Amino acid sequence: MKAEIKQLILFDGVCNFCNNTVNFIIKKDKKDQFRFASLQSKIAQDFISGLPSNTDSIVYVRNQKVLVKSTAALFIAMDLGYPFKILAIFKLIPTSWRDSCYDYIAKNRYRWFGKIDQCEIPTEHNRKKFIS
Repeated sequence: MKAEIKQLILFDGVCNFCNNTVNFIIKKDKKDQFRFASLQSKIAQDFISGLPSNTDSIVYVRNQKVLVKSTAALFIAMDLGYPFKILAIFKLIPTSWRDSCYDYIAKNRYRWFGKIDQCEIPTEHNRKKFIS
């Protein structure tokens, strides 16, 4: 299963901001290239097993390479195509600076956007995009 997936986004399934971001990506994914799984799922554990145990960030598995935090977000934007790929300009900023901004938002996401009790159930139309 791991070898078959080219572009997988792992996200916090109980975070409102994260769920809304996933819904936005699905809406803008004209090439039907992304698949999704919550960080709380068993499949996510296969991909993040080599990462630090406190990994609490978006994880983007792109062509067998695991990207996290701001780098993951920028590559997702780039892969969505125009106009989102314009955000690639932020790759010029050192990763440590970008990740500091990412960490600040991630640390406050529940306070600012709320938390749900369980992972959102995808619509019938979007169900094929989710891997469990």
